[in-house]
Amino acid sequence: MTMTTREAPAGVQGAAVLLDRTRSVVHPQLRSTVESLPGSLRRVAMYHFGWEEADGTPAAGQAGKAIRPALVLAAARALGGDPQAAVRAAAAVELTHNFTLLHDDIVDEDPTRRGRPTAWTVFGIPDALIAGDAMLALALRLLAEDRHPAAGAAAARLAACVIELCAGQQADCAFEGRRPHEVSLDECLAMATAKTGALLGCACALGALYAGAGEAQVAAMDAFGREAGLAFQLIDDLIGIWGDPERTGKPAGADLAAHKKSLPVVAALGSGTAAGAELAALYERPALDEAAVRRAADAVDRAGGRDWAQAQAADRMARAVHQLSRAVPDLVAAGDLLALAEFVTRRTR
Repeated sequence: MTMTTREAPAGVQGAAVLLDRTRSVVHPQLRSTVESLPGSLRRVAMYHFGWEEADGTPAAGQAGKAIRPALVLAAARALGGDPQAAVRAAAAVELTHNFTLLHDDIVDEDPTRRGRPTAWTVFGIPDALIAGDAMLALALRLLAEDRHPAAGAAAARLAACVIELCAGQQADCAFEGRRPHEVSLDECLAMATAKTGALLGCACALGALYAGAGEAQVAAMDAFGREAGLAFQLIDDLIGIWGDPERTGKPAGADLAAHKKSLPVVAALGSGTAAGAELAALYERPALDEAAVRRAADAVDRAGGRDWAQAQAADRMARAVHQLSRAVPDLVAAGDLLALAEFVTRRTR
C-alpha cells in the first residue's frame, strides 16, 4: 500500500490509523527479511516479533507499535519525498529497535514483553543475544543492498546511532551500581537521549535523507526526533511505575522493583524532600516486595517526580515542534509527524 499526502491522518486517533498503515507497508518487508535468517536464529526472531509460538507454530501476535518506521515514512512525506521509496530504511530502523529490545530484556532480566515470555526466558540468553545481533546485521544489509542514492548515508547514520545507543545502555547499566543520590538528573537526561532519543532522531533523519533533504533539514529532523524521543522516554518511565499491567504486559511498578533510576525516580531522589529521602531508603534495600513497591511509587509521587516528568515531557514536545518547524516551515505538511509525536506523549503502554 502506498500512502499519499491526501491519506495522511491527523491527531492521536489519526496516528493510530497511520501506525496501522505503516505496519501494512513495512511488515511484509520486515517479515521477509527476518525469514531470511538461518533456521535457529529465525525461530527466535519470529517468536520475538510475535509471528510464531516457541514451537514454531503460527501466532497472531502484534510485532510492535511501528512508531519508528512510521517516523521514517512520515519524515520522507513531510519533505516531499516518496514514502514507498523509504520502506527498506523504515524496516532497517525497526530491526535495529528490536535488536535493542532483545538485548535490553536480557540486561534487565525482564520476564515478559508484549504480554508473553521474553525470548531469552524461552530460548536461553545465548540464542536471544545472538538473534539480536543478527537483527542488527539484517538492518545494515537492508541499507547496503538498497539502490536508493541515500542508502549509503543512511547506513552510516544508523551505524553511528547504534554506537550512541550502546553508550546510553552502558550508562544505564552503570547507574544500577551507584547509590540512589549518586546519579544526577543531567546524567539521566543524557542517558535517555542516547538510549531512546537517538533512534527516533535517526528514524526522522533517514526519512529526510530519502526525501533528498539538505544537511540543515536532516539535522533539524534528527533534533525533532531526539526531543520527541526524550518525551517518549519520560512517558515510558511513568508507565514503568504506574502503568496498568493488563495494558503493559509487565507487573505494576516493575521499574521500581528493579531499582531502576528512571527519570521520575532521579527527579524525586534529588528533590530534597522527606518523600525523596524515603524513596532513597527504600532503594537501599536489596529487594522490594509488593508493599514496598507501592510505597516507593507513592514516594516518587509525593516528592514531585511524577509532576516533573509530565511537565518535562510537555516541554520536550514543545522543543520538538520548534525543531520540526526549522525543517518544515509549513507544519501542515508535517501533520503525520505531529500526530505521532502527540501519540507517544499520550500513550498508556
